[in-house]
Amino acid sequence: MRQFGLIGHPLTHSFSPTYFAEKFQKEGISDASYTAFDLEDISQFPDLLKSNPELAGLNVTIPYKESIIPFLDQIDPVAGEIGSVNTILFQEGKTVGHNTDLIGISETLKPHLEWYMMTALILGNGGSAKTVSYFLKKIGIQSLFITRNPSSADQISYSELTEELIQKHKLIINCSPVGMFPNMEEKPAIPYEGITDMHVLFDLIYNPPMTQFLQEAQDRDATTLNGSKMLRLQAEASWKLWNRQ
Repeated sequence: MRQFGLIGHPLTHSFSPTYFAEKFQKEGISDASYTAFDLEDISQFPDLLKSNPELAGLNVTIPYKESIIPFLDQIDPVAGEIGSVNTILFQEGKTVGHNTDLIGISETLKPHLEWYMMTALILGNGGSAKTVSYFLKKIGIQSLFITRNPSSADQISYSELTEELIQKHKLIINCSPVGMFPNMEEKPAIPYEGITDMHVLFDLIYNPPMTQFLQEAQDRDATTLNGSKMLRLQAEASWKLWNRQ
């Protein structure tokens, strides 16, 4: 029996275990299982490997997409350039970090990008935010990160984000967990008054499907995207990687 799984914290309402259980049942895959491994600290990762010698692949979710990297034997060049890993391949006794979030994010956003979207706002600066920025940079869109504690020239604080900046940046992506279940009444503290019907707002959160962030955008006739499609695409890309399909 091949064992796959997910590491992160907390994992109470994570997407992957249900998705793969349904996939295995639907496709008649009887030689694989998928388990959520809730690690309170990433330092528990080596013990997880020792306790589960049948592991054939892992997904990585918040908050470990960056901190997992020092624990891996190898990093795929793209994942290394991004600085974020969401998939671990077990290959010839070694752990190899990959980034399939890139596929999910790019394929979700591509159909909704317009010629006038030359810049984007990214809320957050974790692993997913780095993946979004990497994709946008590859297609010529520059990103400005909105963070609680800016530490570089391409970052500003939420208090510095003005209505004018919202109006200027027609693509806004929420890569923070603000608004995620069970805290569904929360939303990023941005000046929503600057949103127009020319905006696209993408929330990587999938539970709930309509976050308060997206509701504010929808109320102003903007295009809204949640994280469901991205998650399905990255999960399928992980499965193909594990099986070398």
